Amino acid sequence: MTKQEILNELVELSHRLGEESKEYAIIGEGNTSARIDEHTFFVKASGSNLKSIRPDQLVEIDWRKVGALLEGNPSDDDVTRILNEARVDPAVTARPSVETVLHGALYQITDAKFIGHAHCVYANMILCSKNARDIVRHIMPDEIVVCGIESVFVPYTDPGVPLAREVVARVKEVAGRHGEMPRTIYLQNHGVIALGQTARQVENVMAMAVKHAKILAGTYALGGPNFLSESDIARIHYRPDEHVRRAQFK
Repeated sequence: MTKQEILNELVELSHRLGEESKEYAIIGEGNTSARIDEHTFFVKASGSNLKSIRPDQLVEIDWRKVGALLEGNPSDDDVTRILNEARVDPAVTARPSVETVLHGALYQITDAKFIGHAHCVYANMILCSKNARDIVRHIMPDEIVVCGIESVFVPYTDPGVPLAREVVARVKEVAGRHGEMPRTIYLQNHGVIALGQTARQVENVMAMAVKHAKILAGTYALGGPNFLSESDIARIHYRPDEHVRRAQFK
């Protein structure tokens, strides 16, 4: 895709994730991004609304100017300055999202081309509860097919650079166990991140993650969840027919 086509896809994805009826995000919540090439990506401007975002509210960032934030102990002022300096177009005044470092780091370690982050109501019902870690345990086959064999759970971490570091470490840990990158990241007391090779895949992963959370929340009223066994999970994930279905969801 051309840069303009990527931007158009990202705008449309943002609008779909921001539809208030879905209860994924309201006001200025959540953020989205899209990889342009090896070094650059678009990311949502801070404070912009996913439902109504405009192309000029998606900022093109040069990762080579941002990556150094993962090292050392940058102050809030350092982060603000470097994010602003990383804007490819110096004429752009929109401030990149505080999660720009997180998005950029994920593009460096995964095959994702689009990323969506939302504060979904049903996912946060679980993530803000004492049973938060249950959200990465599987309870139905289709969630495995769409969201992957293992999702990443990240204990509550301060948004921005600290969260980016923690997410990178835990994504690498999960990827190392399975030889493939995860598609779903759950942030305790915060929200969900969906990774995809297409905008549609991000939307599918987010929708399935929310359905999973909604069903899981409902099971607590009916005696508790009946989690799938490790052997059942592996069987679903590696079945040839499920590989065919998975390819259709990208």
